[in-house]
Amino acid sequence: MELRAKQLQQMSKEEIQDRLKSLKESLLNERASVAMGGAPTSPGKIRSIRRQIARIMTVLGSEDNK
Repeated sequence: MELRAKQLQQMSKEEIQDRLKSLKESLLNERASVAMGGAPTSPGKIRSIRRQIARIMTVLGSEDNK
């Protein structure tokens, strides 16, 4: 599920950090499967996960500046 910045801003900081942790684990698993020679389950999944992580990092960074 793609999260938008507006949805992230409505979440608590703990929820956002939990989501970030799960996304990083998902990215690690996807990269590991590709590194072992397997094909990714979905070709755009790694890119999608990376974008979601970047979106979360942006929202967390903007909260620090408030």
